[in-house]
Amino acid sequence: MITSDKTVSAIPIDVLQSFCERVLTKAGVSAVDARTTAEVLVMTDSWGIFTHGTKLLAGYLRRIREGGLRVDCSPQIALEGKAWAVVDGQSTLGQVTSSFAVQCAIEKARHCGIGYVGVRNSCHFGAAGYYAWQVARENMLGIAMANDSPSVAAPGSRGAVIGSNPIAYAIPAGSNDPLLLDISVATAAGGKILAHSQRGEPIPQGWLIGSDGHPTSDGSLFPDRASLAPMGGHKGYGIGLLIEVLSGVLTGAGVTRQIPSWVFGDPTSPTHHGAAFLAIDIGAIMRPPVYERRMEALVNEIHSTDAAEGCDGVLLPGQREWEFRRRALRDGIQMPSDVLSVLEELASQEGVCLSTS
Repeated sequence: MITSDKTVSAIPIDVLQSFCERVLTKAGVSAVDARTTAEVLVMTDSWGIFTHGTKLLAGYLRRIREGGLRVDCSPQIALEGKAWAVVDGQSTLGQVTSSFAVQCAIEKARHCGIGYVGVRNSCHFGAAGYYAWQVARENMLGIAMANDSPSVAAPGSRGAVIGSNPIAYAIPAGSNDPLLLDISVATAAGGKILAHSQRGEPIPQGWLIGSDGHPTSDGSLFPDRASLAPMGGHKGYGIGLLIEVLSGVLTGAGVTRQIPSWVFGDPTSPTHHGAAFLAIDIGAIMRPPVYERRMEALVNEIHSTDAAEGCDGVLLPGQREWEFRRRALRDGIQMPSDVLSVLEELASQEGVCLSTS
């Protein structure tokens, strides 16, 4: 979902990628890890998901320089079987650990038809959809998820109970773009609350629960005196707990309040985030041409559904993101003003040039 229509400038994708890499390497990140991290953030921006793209770079750099994120080690496989593994991130960048774990899940799926890889000792990993898409590029079905410090209320609670715990899937769809869904178990992600507040925009009703257990639209209360509302009430809360088990309990990672906020917590300490990735090899179950025909038939059926009055048609998950990316590849990424201001401030602080068109 595109978080804002207020754009002020376009940045070519290669320019943004280079900027991020140079800033990261200046902070001591290896060239390989800087490239990996930058690719995750820039790809996310190119989808129009600005809350989880390059806007996060300044927060990661702060943790690197304060010691909460390490640049002197690499993720390692701690435990594994034929179709599963647990990766220890050793408090490296979440994008680095997660990309390593995804490749491991893909290899497991190539040999066994399915692969599960859990992660411990990680940090915030950006957009879950990126890692699901990494799997889909290999003609596999990808699922990605992670836990986080509590910020989401449960039905009946007067405070946060679980993290916003994102979950995403990416599904190859023949000649069509992959289906791509990336959601939080909160009605709206915390980054959107903060972005609205930073832009002076009101918080929509139903996004926040105050400390009294009732809805509030006062964004200044978040995160200290308000929690995110769970998506669909008990449904989002229940899915969030499943993610907590697969990402945290099963992996040995931190669970709920064992995970400090990566944004507001002590930047000198690790956050102990967990994550989990699943890869399902389509070719192990069905001949790829048959699968592609069936997926294209499904896509065509949905697109042929009669649209409601005032709507252009029924969209598939990810359709807006892929259209945004094609425009970004052609014309550069149209950055919202709040994101651009963060990048310009970072460029000034780091002495690294950021060129816009």
